[in-house]
Amino acid sequence: MSRTVVRGGLVITAADEIHADVLIEDGRIAALAASGTPAAGAFTAERTIDATGKYVIPGGVDGHTHMEMPFGGTYAADTFETGTRAAAWGGTTTIVDFAIQTVGGTLREGLDAWHAKAEGNCAIDYGFHMIVSDVNQETLKEMDLLVEEGVTSFKQFMAYPGVFYSDDGQILRAMQRAADNGGLIMMHAENGIAIDVLVEQALARGETDPRYHGEVRKALLEAEATHRAIRLAQVAGAPLYVVHVSAQEAVAELARARDQGLHVFGETCPQYLFLSTDNLAEPGFEGAKYVCSTPLRPKEHQAALWRGLRTNDLQVVSTDHCPFCFTGQKELGRGDFSKIPNGMPGVENRMDLLHQAVVDGHISRRRWIEIACATPARMFGMYPKKGTIAPGADADVVVYDPHAEQVMSAETHHMNVDYSAYEGRRITGRVETVLSRGEPVITEREYTGHAGHGVYTPRSTCQYLD
Repeated sequence: MSRTVVRGGLVITAADEIHADVLIEDGRIAALAASGTPAAGAFTAERTIDATGKYVIPGGVDGHTHMEMPFGGTYAADTFETGTRAAAWGGTTTIVDFAIQTVGGTLREGLDAWHAKAEGNCAIDYGFHMIVSDVNQETLKEMDLLVEEGVTSFKQFMAYPGVFYSDDGQILRAMQRAADNGGLIMMHAENGIAIDVLVEQALARGETDPRYHGEVRKALLEAEATHRAIRLAQVAGAPLYVVHVSAQEAVAELARARDQGLHVFGETCPQYLFLSTDNLAEPGFEGAKYVCSTPLRPKEHQAALWRGLRTNDLQVVSTDHCPFCFTGQKELGRGDFSKIPNGMPGVENRMDLLHQAVVDGHISRRRWIEIACATPARMFGMYPKKGTIAPGADADVVVYDPHAEQVMSAETHHMNVDYSAYEGRRITGRVETVLSRGEPVITEREYTGHAGHGVYTPRSTCQYLD
C-alpha cells in the first residue's frame, strides 16, 4: 500500500475551507484530519508533502478541450500527450475532450478514433463527449449505447453550416433522445446560417482583418440561438448545457430560463472574462491569435459574465482549449478572416486566471473550486470521484501557492503553441505540486509525470438531474 500525507495546508473545496492534513492511500483520499490534532499526527506515510502556507485543492476538471482536433484544413497543435501535460502544469487533472462523428460516419467510428489518439498518451485522466454531426435513425440508436458505456453528453452545433451544423429538426430529435436516455445535449449556440451571410457581405466590402471575425458573429445571433436552443430543449423535455457563453444577451436568456425552473446550464471561458475585441483589433495580423467562436466581445460584456458566475446563472468555466500556432496555422487566414482557424490555447491557464479572479474580488475561493472542479465533475457525471477532496475521492490533489507571482508567457508555458493569449500578464498564484490518483505529476515545479498514467474515465449521467 502506497501512502502519502499532505500536511499543513488550507484545504479548499466547493463547500469548506479547513486547515487539514490529507492522507492518501493507493490513489484515493483515505482521510482528512485537522492539522495539529492527534488524529492528523497518527497519519503515517512513505511520502510527506509540506503544504504549510499553501492551498490544498482538488485537481481542476476542464470539461471542454479539443486535442488534435481537425479544423479548417489543419489540426489543433496540442496532442493528447502535450495537452494533458500542459493541463497538469496548470493544476488540471481531468479533461473531457470531444470525439467527432464525421458526416456519413457513425458515432462509434468517431469515438474509436479518439480513443486511439488518447490511449497511452495522457498524463492525466480523461473522458469524452461526442460531437453529433449527422443525426439519423442509426445515430439516435447509438446515442443510447454510448450513454450506457459512459459517454453521456452530446454536442451539437447551430454554427458551421456544411461542417458540424444541425438544423432545428435534427437538434430536436437528438434532444428527444437525450430526454429518454439521460444524456446531456451541449450546444454551440450561434446562428450559423445568418453569420455566413454577414461573413460573405463583409468580405465583399474588403473587410478582411481579424477584427471582423468578432463583428460578423454578432452577440444578438448568439442570444437568438441560445433562446432557440432553450425552447427546443423545453419542447423535448431535455436538459441543455450551452457552451462558451460570451455575450451578456445570451446570459440573460439563460437566466430567464433558469428562473422558469428549466434544466438549462451555461459555461463560459477565461478568454471571455479576461480578453475582449480590443485584442481582436490588435495591429497587423496579431488579432488572429484571438480568433475563436463564439468570438471575444467588447469589454462591457465581462461584467455580465462575472455576475452570472456569482449568481449561478453560469455554472462552469472551461477553456475550449483548441490551440493553433500563429505561424503557419492562424496565418492561413491572412487576407480572409473567415479562413483563420477558430480556437485559442488555455488549458494551462484556467486555474491560475480564476485564482486571479479571487484576488481581484470577482469570486470567492470556494466559488473558484466550484466552477473549476466540483461543478464540472457533477455536470459530467464524475463526482465525487473527481472535483473534491473527501474520503473515497480520487487523490487528484493540487498544492497551490497563493502568494507566488508569475508573468504569463509563451516562453514559459507548456502548451504546444507559439503564443500566449495572456502574454506579459502578471498574476498572483501558482501551482506547486500536482498529484493524479496519488501519483506526482508536478513535483515542486518539476514535471514528474509520464504519458500513459492518465486513464479513460467513463462517466455517469449529469448529476444535476437526479
